[in-house]
Parts: sequence; structure tokens; C-alpha cells
Amino acid sequence: MRWNLRLKAAERGIWKSTEMRRRLAEYGLEISAGKMSALWTTTPTTIRLDDLDVICTVLDCAPAELLVREPEQVEARRTQIRAARAAGDPSPDGSPSPAVTPRLGRNRSLPPA
Repeated sequence: MRWNLRLKAAERGIWKSTEMRRRLAEYGLEISAGKMSALWTTTPTTIRLDDLDVICTVLDCAPAELLVREPEQVEARRTQIRAARAAGDPSPDGSPSPAVTPRLGRNRSLPPA
């Protein structure tokens, strides 16, 4: 996915993250300067749907205009995983996957046999 916030903001005449932050606050979404900077400069790994709704309202756009699919990247990742598996590598980057061991602590039961 490609995050298109800056392009959509520029189309609405919003050129700085501080201006975007101020407009979001007008609609009831108070975002810290750090979080706004991260949304402005990088692709978020997660975003609350309520926040996305306010952002789309401010920019007068649909979520699909902010989150642009990139199927070619998905296919490239899929090809890489298939090639790694065919070569016998347990993971795409060639590193062995760690063994999973249950952590037994207080009030924890044993896993099923």
C-alpha cells in the first residue's frame, strides 16, 4: 500500500503538516505533533478507522484515494517467498525461523498434548 496523504493534502491547498493538524483539530481529531509528523512523512502500519474517517472528511476524499493498492509489490513478495521455499529456506530472507516454546508461568496451563 502507498500512503497518499501529502498528495491529497496538496490538492486541497494544505502544504504543511501543521496546517493539516490544525484542520483535523477543527473536526475534533487532536493529533500530537509527533504522530502528525509520522502520518505526514511515512506510511503508517496502522491507523484507526475513526482517524481515517476524519482525515477523509477534511480532505474530502475516500479512503481508497489515501491508501493506494500496489499489486505489483504483493506479487514480487509472493515470488520471493516461493523462490525461497523452493530453495529449502524456511523464510524469505533465509534466516531460520525461531522455535516456538511455550512460556509456563503462574496460572498458565500446559498446552494440549
